[in-house]
Amino acid sequence: MTKHVTHWIGSKPVSGSSGRQGDLYEPSTGALAGKVDFAGPAEVDAAVAAAKAAFPGWRDASLARRAKILFRFRELVEGHRDELARIISAEHGKVVSDAAGEVARGLEVVEFACGIPHLLKGGFSENVSSRVDAYSILQPLGVVAGITPFNFPAMVPMWMFPVAIACGNTFVLKPSEKDPSASVRLAELWADAGLPDGVFNVLHGDKAAVDGLLHHDDVKAVSFVGSTPIARYIYETAARNGKRVQALGGAKNHMVVLPDADLDLAADAAVSAGFGSAGERCMAISVVVAVDPAGDELVAKVKERVARLKVGPGDDPESEMGPLVTRAHRDKVASYLDSGVAQGAVLAVDGREGLPPGDGFWLGPTVLDHVTPEMDAYRDEIFGPVLSVVRAGSYEEAMDLLDANPYGNGTAIFTNDGGAARRFQNEVEVGMVGINVPIPVPMAYYSFGGWKASLFGDSHAHGMEGVHFYTRTKAVTARWLDPSHGGVQLGFPTNG
Repeated sequence: MTKHVTHWIGSKPVSGSSGRQGDLYEPSTGALAGKVDFAGPAEVDAAVAAAKAAFPGWRDASLARRAKILFRFRELVEGHRDELARIISAEHGKVVSDAAGEVARGLEVVEFACGIPHLLKGGFSENVSSRVDAYSILQPLGVVAGITPFNFPAMVPMWMFPVAIACGNTFVLKPSEKDPSASVRLAELWADAGLPDGVFNVLHGDKAAVDGLLHHDDVKAVSFVGSTPIARYIYETAARNGKRVQALGGAKNHMVVLPDADLDLAADAAVSAGFGSAGERCMAISVVVAVDPAGDELVAKVKERVARLKVGPGDDPESEMGPLVTRAHRDKVASYLDSGVAQGAVLAVDGREGLPPGDGFWLGPTVLDHVTPEMDAYRDEIFGPVLSVVRAGSYEEAMDLLDANPYGNGTAIFTNDGGAARRFQNEVEVGMVGINVPIPVPMAYYSFGGWKASLFGDSHAHGMEGVHFYTRTKAVTARWLDPSHGGVQLGFPTNG
């Protein structure tokens, strides 16, 4: 029996009325696994209306109550981590251990949001004028929306909605239609935690659902993670409709390896960061910049490690890398192997060899050596298990590559030279930097986001930037008169 994934509106499942659906697949076999309802205007209006109706009560809920519900939600997600990981693995294809890891990283943002009574503290200044006090308060926006990608169906939504909801907003989530089930399960856990009806809603669908949210008058802010062309579209469309926007775009993350680096550490990092989750993550290392004379030895060590990687179904405990999410995406990623060779690269490891049997969406770890900036494999965001190796003659040449690249999401440098590392972190035009760390994803109490074409808008995700994105600052100037003193002007009372 195939699954049927419905919307979640007003704390209950709601079947679609648009008559449109999408197919869900099992990536390891290629088999059709079910259908997901696609939202039309009626479902978009219903979800936003539910969130709008819930907003006044949730906005006025005490910080203590919000924190208590967040704590309950945190415990429920932790208790269902294995279940969520299996749901993610079945629809996305990533191995269960990777899926459990993404749930854990999402939980860190929930834990950060549990501190909302502290995070929403404003400021106070006494006697800004004679017996006049001034203070600032942070207030929620209203109905906010999140539009999230297929590669992290639990973690990326949890970058958004815990902070938004903790701040007093209500939320409409439009997850990827490729792997929607995790979002519905999270919605069910929110209901079990006692979140009031309508505070969290889930809409499934394609561009029609996205455009419905971007143009809806009652949606006050939109958060997005995805490719740069779509991020630009989200930003321009939502901003044109008067909404606050944070749109995180694509990436082409470079890992610079200097000759003095520990090459075993660098090779381990390149393999784990390049091929974890089948390379389908915005913080994957997609380009290794080997500074002479490190290149030959580094590539040899990478090849040794790739040969030991086990590619297999996500639910196989021995698998270290699963299939890609869809057949179309697999075919697009695989096309870079032929184009890379045709344009002059060396296919050091061919990911089309030694794959599991069957009709799954398989492509193994691939290494293209001697890649140059003119090649498609270098310029495009491949978003799959293809690692490009570029040779550089010096640190300066490596930095020129990074500076010229239009993306600025994440980067890393591997070196034992503290001065070189400090210079790198100071000079590189990238939002997140790792030093001997290949995937520099910030902890939840910092903020996630890139520079250049990797970010549209001013705010990064989660951390204090997330709090500021989901709130508005109100400045108050107050003078009180005390009748017992004949109308003498006194400052704002402490119990006011």
